[in-house]
Amino acid sequence: METRYTIGQLARAAGVPTSTIRYYERAGLLEASARSEGNYRLYGEGAREQLRFIRAAQATGFTLEDIKVLLDHHHGEPGVCRDVQGLIRDRLAEVKRRLDDLGHIREVLEAALARCVETEQTGHCEVIDALTAVPGPSPKKTARRTGRKAP
Repeated sequence: METRYTIGQLARAAGVPTSTIRYYERAGLLEASARSEGNYRLYGEGAREQLRFIRAAQATGFTLEDIKVLLDHHHGEPGVCRDVQGLIRDRLAEVKRRLDDLGHIREVLEAALARCVETEQTGHCEVIDALTAVPGPSPKKTARRTGRKAP
């Protein structure tokens, strides 16, 4: 007989919080295989393996949408590797963009630190002055980015 886990047992076995399991269920990445007489979710050993797969894929840089695609593919189907290669290329392109952004941030921070060290004795910080002078985003732009309405 297959091992059955409650959500708490599965969470402990996989090393994740129960909220993560519920989130993965809502995202369509995982589902309970049965319900107990008390209507508790029950999961099989396959769910534990699937959780490990999801966590490993996330650690590799795949998004939850990517992981859905990966979970939908089965070994031995034609074109699986080609699809996975496309996902990997997309993630690599994103990582390269983020590295470029981080390189720019590093340069700005290095320049700010140098400026800070040079002006340390003047009694005020030019970096704080420069940051104070930068206008913040308008409420409409912030709301659009976060999906919330501006006050």
